Amino acid sequence: MAGRINDEDVRAVRDAVPIDAVVSEYLQLRPAGGGNLKGLCPFHDEKSPSFHVSSSKGVFHCFGCQEGGDTFDFVRKVDHLSFSEAVERLAAQAGITLRYEEGGYGRASQQGERTRLVEAHKVAAQFYAEQLQGQEAEIGRRFLDERGFDKEAAGHFGVGYAPAGWDHLVRFLRGKGFSDKELILSGLAQEARNGRPIDRFRGRLMWPIRDITGDVVGFGARRLRDDDNGPKYLNTPETPIYHKSQVLYGIDLAKRDIAKGNRAVVVEGYTDVMACHLAGVTTAVATSGTSFGEGHIKILRRLLMDNSQSEVVFTFDGDAAGQKAALRAFEDDQKFAARTSIAITPEGMDPCELRLAEGDEAVAKVVESRSPLFEFAIRSIVDQHNLDTAEGRSAALEQAAPVVAQIKDPSIQHEYAVRLAGLIGILDTQFVVRRLGQLARRRHAAPVARGRNSPAPAAAHASATGLSGTASRPAAPGGPALNLRSPAHRVERELLKLALQRPELVAPAFDAYGTDEFTAPPYATVRQAVEAAGGVSDADAEFIGRVRAAAPDDTVRSLVNELVVEPLRSARGREPDEIYAGMQLVAVRLAAVNSRIADLEGTARRLEAQRDDERAVSVRQEIWTLQQYGRALRERGAAAL
Repeated sequence: MAGRINDEDVRAVRDAVPIDAVVSEYLQLRPAGGGNLKGLCPFHDEKSPSFHVSSSKGVFHCFGCQEGGDTFDFVRKVDHLSFSEAVERLAAQAGITLRYEEGGYGRASQQGERTRLVEAHKVAAQFYAEQLQGQEAEIGRRFLDERGFDKEAAGHFGVGYAPAGWDHLVRFLRGKGFSDKELILSGLAQEARNGRPIDRFRGRLMWPIRDITGDVVGFGARRLRDDDNGPKYLNTPETPIYHKSQVLYGIDLAKRDIAKGNRAVVVEGYTDVMACHLAGVTTAVATSGTSFGEGHIKILRRLLMDNSQSEVVFTFDGDAAGQKAALRAFEDDQKFAARTSIAITPEGMDPCELRLAEGDEAVAKVVESRSPLFEFAIRSIVDQHNLDTAEGRSAALEQAAPVVAQIKDPSIQHEYAVRLAGLIGILDTQFVVRRLGQLARRRHAAPVARGRNSPAPAAAHASATGLSGTASRPAAPGGPALNLRSPAHRVERELLKLALQRPELVAPAFDAYGTDEFTAPPYATVRQAVEAAGGVSDADAEFIGRVRAAAPDDTVRSLVNELVVEPLRSARGREPDEIYAGMQLVAVRLAAVNSRIADLEGTARRLEAQRDDERAVSVRQEIWTLQQYGRALRERGAAAL
């Protein structure tokens, strides 16, 4: 077993790999103000971005689901890794060799399971790519050449060849230190009847399937010989690192252009992705051995940010199977905020065949000539009916109307209602519009009836981010309730945000503040964690990490993450400065002074009622001193602290 990773190496990895660079491998980030970034949370479904990242502090926090932490926490949670595996993955990216407390430098056999399986796939991909140049692979090179893919194209996509023997890859990976158990678990090998591992892929053309970060997690294998009785395409089975419903072939190459251009193109096969990319459509991706589904939608939504300008284009053959696939994709349309369109390739050709027959421009032209998926779906439904009869027109309307009623934008819905009337041949356009209106109202009323007592998502988000003045922020699981309508609580929150985000602006005054000056219990606990971390006066690159480590539980740790990434209220086009910081320091101290005066006033009155004049005079003196201090704070501001 590997020992504990050296603390110094852990810090080196954390410093070497910026959190925004790591997170950007999984989702698109945009400026959120105050130097922070935001995007759609990868840990829960949401329509508007509530996932914030502080690049300078190395912390992320989602105001929707309360997930948060540092760079290692993100990698660990998003890829379901152990802490050691997360450190090992980032160390490999940064080129840092890790030392283990018990046994010096880590060996490959000591790494975490996922790290080992990913490494096995990386080595296998290199092996297959090298085999493509051998004599046996002539049949594979010919297959590629016949489809317009030269050696450079094959190299760009990492296409390789699996030798026809029983255990070529098994023997090669054994020589690299991988165990038979790892080979079986990875899906690269399978058990023969005698219990020994043999290659899963034999005599086939190989496409490495990478996740969004670029790690090879599986393979797609194409049959080449007539005597191969297996399926045309054979894919890696479900493994700890490969889940076909959660990967898109080509996403590692397409993700930046998808985010930049706000468009993703979904095609049907590996060669179609290659053809599109080589034709200049570099946003093309494909599923791997399964139909397009909810897991794939989540990947694209995180890249497209669900803004109204983004678009998902599905390309399908014009035959019956292609139309069926398009209608299946239409069923998921409402899960996108992006526009969905369909591009039908001519004469039943797929993008690969089209490129070969008519060139790169023809592929790009098909994508550009796309039409809205709603329009395609409506036409497909209407075409099923005999519109020459009244009965046929009525049936077409009743079947197509619910589809149009799903359209979110009222103006677009009205336009499609008019268009539907024309397609069916109903002269009374207003009758169709009214019918659509009835269906749309029923559709929108149903969720309200089901969840009448639930807050609207927008209100819940505003409350969670502390921007709502009419609702209380729901506490993280196990945490105390926090009423943000209290001005005192709002200013305490702002001061803690300054202490964590801009400690130099509140040092050294903040360190003299007592825990009792924070009237909200969660904030008082965060103040204690700051003190335990050495205070703001000694804040350095490790400060936030020390505060998080000093938090007594995950609830407080989540609140720390939240305070680190939440924009400062002063940052409306300008950076917070010492004047703003002083205002928050004064407001919290003044609230504490006034609270103390109120407490002492009650004590003085009780003593006076008991005729304990000596003690009453002493308390009155303390009240007078605090009143003078409060007056100085109001008149002189931070200078009186």
